[in-house]
Amino acid sequence: MTILELQKIANEVRKSIVTAVYSAKSGHPGGSLSAADLFTYLYFEEMNVDPKNPADPDRDRFVLSKGHTAPGYYSAMAHRGYFPVEDMATLRHVGSHLQGHPCMQHLPGVDMSSGSLGQGISAAVGMAVAGKLDGKSYHVYTLLGDGEIQEGQVWEAAMLAGHRKLDNLTVIVDNNGLQIDGRVADVCSPYPIDKKFEAFNFHVINVADGNDMEQLAAAFAEAKTVKGQPVAIVMKTMKGKGVSFMEDQASWHGSAPNDEQYAVAIADLEKVGEALCQK
Repeated sequence: MTILELQKIANEVRKSIVTAVYSAKSGHPGGSLSAADLFTYLYFEEMNVDPKNPADPDRDRFVLSKGHTAPGYYSAMAHRGYFPVEDMATLRHVGSHLQGHPCMQHLPGVDMSSGSLGQGISAAVGMAVAGKLDGKSYHVYTLLGDGEIQEGQVWEAAMLAGHRKLDNLTVIVDNNGLQIDGRVADVCSPYPIDKKFEAFNFHVINVADGNDMEQLAAAFAEAKTVKGQPVAIVMKTMKGKGVSFMEDQASWHGSAPNDEQYAVAIADLEKVGEALCQK
């Protein structure tokens, strides 16, 4: 798939994120939007998955460790064909298979229920260990938030991954710089993130702009060359990316747009789509 095609899909993923959170009148748009390009790249380019056979034992695995950004995860899955895109409007509704955090019992294709911060990476490490023990070729990916890595359990998991030389594991950190209480650097600084993962024997790839599809492609291409170490991709992103009034605003970590704001958000994303169509 070309970079332009991926960019167009990512913009549609963002529209569905905004629509889902608006329809639910609750949810987490900021971190979903910052990771929309990553979700798109994983599901449309990187991972060996098949929506028609979501339980394939040889599929690649993905764990959304920062489970509150389920709207972004669901949106990529919907556009990839796991379920109808129209279902995004049922987010968080009673009886919907799209609850506020991913639940593997309700949605085929979700490899691990998540939401309690810090725990997803441990599950991903366990999957990677199992793959090694079983002689399987599948790869495990997990996405963490930069606020989430303040959790100590993250580093216990990282220590085991480095010790076991899990080169079938790629950890991605969405470094958008904001968490629910403000700037991560002010709340409890995790910096330098790259040096911390290096200390746990990871091969670290820094991505200057994780909302740039070409930079993501280069990072994952480099990751494929690494043997004998797990990989950590630390990507700088913009919280609320693509929606003018949400960008780089901590207040949009877990807030839903009202009618007027929803109209502005969709208009913003329509403009992005129009610009992409001119390329």
